[in-house]
Amino acid sequence: MNHESDWLRIEFIIGSRRISNFCWAFVLLLGALGFSFVGISSYFGKDFIPFLSSQEILFIPQGVVMSFYGIAGLFLSFYLWCTILWNVGSGYNQFDKKKKSVYLFRWGFPGKNRRICIQFSMRDIQGIRMEVQEGIYPRRIIYMKIKGQQDVPLTHIGENLTLREIEEKAAELARSLRVSIEGL
Repeated sequence: MNHESDWLRIEFIIGSRRISNFCWAFVLLLGALGFSFVGISSYFGKDFIPFLSSQEILFIPQGVVMSFYGIAGLFLSFYLWCTILWNVGSGYNQFDKKKKSVYLFRWGFPGKNRRICIQFSMRDIQGIRMEVQEGIYPRRIIYMKIKGQQDVPLTHIGENLTLREIEEKAAELARSLRVSIEGL
């Protein structure tokens, strides 16, 4: 869902509102609630959830450990649901050839730095760099090399692009900005 004209190019970045994050947050919440209810059930000596039996579990030490895991899981689930709600990491990359500027915008966590904005001139762009790492967890990221600054990632780290798609995207961006490609 990108927008492109002769002088303006906008690439939208998906943040934490991905199906995988919804699934993990939901599974983590259910698991944490299960652990918590089993720990509480072992303390009171009766089953609060019919299919989760706690008759053979002593409160000390197993019930305490189950309660601890449940509380830790609830905190992790709460954190994940908050990042989904706030859509952390989403935003866009805007390349304006008329103004000869690049504007990167991302949403962060709430606070005074919630809006993350980076703006620089196209003259400062040295090139486009690709990082490709294959294996169990493949990592394919496009970076923009800027004079006097560290490389700025343009694609989301969890974005699952094939090698061909990432090469095409990097080549198209490099052609548009009239810079070289590094990597591979």
